[in-house]
Amino acid sequence: MKLEDIMRRTIPPAPWAEGDTIPWSDPDFSRRMLAEHFSQEHDAASRRTETIDAHAEWIHAELLAAQPSRVLDLGCGPGLYMERLARRGHTLTGVDYSPASVAHARKTAERGGLPITVIEGDMRKTEFGGPYELAMLIAGELNVFRPEEAQDIVRRAAEGLVPRGRFLIEVSTYESTQRDGHSRQRWYGMESGLWSDDPHVVLEESFWDEETETATARWYAVDVATGRVGRYVATYQAYTVDGYRELLSSAGLGEISELESMGEGTADPRLTVFVASRPA
Repeated sequence: MKLEDIMRRTIPPAPWAEGDTIPWSDPDFSRRMLAEHFSQEHDAASRRTETIDAHAEWIHAELLAAQPSRVLDLGCGPGLYMERLARRGHTLTGVDYSPASVAHARKTAERGGLPITVIEGDMRKTEFGGPYELAMLIAGELNVFRPEEAQDIVRRAAEGLVPRGRFLIEVSTYESTQRDGHSRQRWYGMESGLWSDDPHVVLEESFWDEETETATARWYAVDVATGRVGRYVATYQAYTVDGYRELLSSAGLGEISELESMGEGTADPRLTVFVASRPA
């Protein structure tokens, strides 16, 4: 892209019209994102270490009753939750689209002799296997999918659960998604960062679509030396509490509970947690 293409962009963009999500599978982007997962300065990629530790202990104690279990981690990233759960005696299968994260998770498992299998693939197209005592999809990842895709992912994960197996999702609240759709109108400069290894200027904007109840964010990374422009777009689907409950129940799950967080002291006002069970 060129700078003039930014001037000619469609305002507002149609949800998902310019791409399904940011390019997780691109090797360079994946490499840069991996570094963000380990940052202790923010929770934008993965959480800070103390939060992940607390979440893993809560999952182990509250959802798995401290009993060795088989766990499916969808959107597992570099395996930070999987490693902690494996060290507590569980067997993990992870699915992720990012090659750098997958490579890191596999290396961690191999070095530690941990019972972790990592599948590199788009969860919309990947077989999840099973059976599992727990399937989890956290950090708001479900919201990046179109509603029909999200429904299919939840249904297939639910089908892989044992009777009474649990499904854990951590998702964005309706209000936070709506707010994000109105909040991003800014620019900033970076020597290097998520969008580029080289000095660049980022132009960021977002839009809320009332009809589809979606927020679409755009990031334009302008290379300082060449003026080349990279465009990154992501759309996020908003759901009400009733919408999440319907998503889970239509996949055959019951006993649906909404929780503030995955453990005391870890609440994030942007996110909410649901736990559901496959019927016996």
